[in-house]
Amino acid sequence: MKNAIFSFQDNSPKYKQIYEKFKSFIEQGDLKANEPLPSIRQLADSLHVSRNTTLMAYEQLVAEGYIRGEGRKGYFVNELEPLLFQEARSSSNHKQTEPAPPVRVDFRAGVVDQAHFPLKTWRRISNQVLTEKDSFRYGEPFGEMCLREQIAAYILQSRGVRTDPDAIIIGSSTGQMLVYLGLVLKRDFSSIIVEDPGYDGAREAFRANGFTLETLPVYETGADFSHLEYLTSRLIYVAPSHHSPYGVSMPIQQRHALIHWANKKQGYIIEDDYDSEFRYTQQPFPALASIDSTRVIYLGNFSKCFLPGIRLTYMVLPEPLLHGYKKQFKHFESTTSLLSQFAMAKFMEEGEWTRHIKRMRLVYKRKMQQLVFELRNHFEQNLSIIGEQSGLYVLVKVHLERSEEWLIHQASMQGVKVYPTSLYFIKNKTDKPMIKLGFSNLSCEEIQLGVELLKKAWL
Repeated sequence: MKNAIFSFQDNSPKYKQIYEKFKSFIEQGDLKANEPLPSIRQLADSLHVSRNTTLMAYEQLVAEGYIRGEGRKGYFVNELEPLLFQEARSSSNHKQTEPAPPVRVDFRAGVVDQAHFPLKTWRRISNQVLTEKDSFRYGEPFGEMCLREQIAAYILQSRGVRTDPDAIIIGSSTGQMLVYLGLVLKRDFSSIIVEDPGYDGAREAFRANGFTLETLPVYETGADFSHLEYLTSRLIYVAPSHHSPYGVSMPIQQRHALIHWANKKQGYIIEDDYDSEFRYTQQPFPALASIDSTRVIYLGNFSKCFLPGIRLTYMVLPEPLLHGYKKQFKHFESTTSLLSQFAMAKFMEEGEWTRHIKRMRLVYKRKMQQLVFELRNHFEQNLSIIGEQSGLYVLVKVHLERSEEWLIHQASMQGVKVYPTSLYFIKNKTDKPMIKLGFSNLSCEEIQLGVELLKKAWL
């Protein structure tokens, strides 16, 4: 052993420093498999430490499998997998040579505006809910009736969906609702049509239930309904008011055609109405479920419009499915916070929900306009903007001979987080990479800075 290598520091116990040094020798291959180690006494004498110190170091190495004791023969190095340590060192060296810069601007979609969140009102209502006796029991399996009544009134007024509160199911997330729904639907259906591109979380929920997936191609201008006649499924999942990710809305002619298709097939349409509140050029389009509620399963949520952490989603089921759903899950506890349900019901009852949506529509419209202005000002013809009429994000199609991975990496090196769109596509790929830019939780100053940094990163 080269004892000169040992140079004790004052900031940790000596036994631990000995252990670390021997561990390093073994991992780097300086000590070979089956090579004998100095005895406890020899090592203690050479390092001028107590025998107990070297014993503790060896015992730690034995416990972790680096060395073994063979009775009176002494201690020997164990054989280890060298590739493991080579990869670890390579990874460690890579991180050291290319440290990730701190994030200055995060263009994540689906994050709400914290500055305009009605914190005082929500805190007041939440505190009031905690004083009520009903808050100290288990929740109803399909959601509290007070919230279901408020949702029924809201979607009638805002989306034209007429339903009985008893037909509304409250859950914690869209994915969870789709998994549960799939367990009921799979009794009569084995496949489903999904949009391509489309929401990847929905696809995974259907796959989890064993559904075969067929695809309906969607483009920047909308869905190609001519493909429907070639597909055999009697179920379809769509986001007609704000397609994910293109942001395009389904025109009334296609809405009627889709309803006609569902009636002809004796099937169902799953309508994901995840953020229809935020249109900036016209009023929100009527929901598919407002045209024919007997063939449409309607999904909505409070995460995009209010607060992701509240974990509140709702589903409106047609009568034939409602009975089967409740029969299958009547013994399950609710997956949603009882307190959140009571608070949201009271929030809506007091008119705060409607006021919040009106306020945030103006806030987000200003941010959308700011983002679009900055992108056009800095990039001119180097990118196209998709989906600026609605929603809480835009897509930018970048007209450079660069990959999605390169664009994301270069942005990160400037301290900007941007997001891929490739995960939404199955077969209907695009000719140019597209990046998703959310803006809901950014100030106008942060939006401006973020776009300036993206120009530095990409051009």
